[in-house]
Amino acid sequence: MFSPKIDRPYFEAWLRRAGKQFAVSGRLTQTALTLATQEGGTIEEWRARLRTILEGKEIPSLDLLMCIDGILAGSSKVQKVESQQGSLF
Repeated sequence: MFSPKIDRPYFEAWLRRAGKQFAVSGRLTQTALTLATQEGGTIEEWRARLRTILEGKEIPSLDLLMCIDGILAGSSKVQKVESQQGSLF
């Protein structure tokens, strides 16, 4: 017998979105470098783990997903513009 597929709609949606973002050249290595700096470990270990996650073979913790999302999101241009203008008060 086979085991039924676990229903994970939010994770599946995240995988599709993250897969598109990691398709950009160098994004996987850049993310692995940031994770190695923040969380410890080597860049190679994080690259391998990110690939495993993207293949759906590992379900990461919610904290790690949020950390990866934050790295992929980067800083927005709106925040940069606001910081350059200064405060009125």
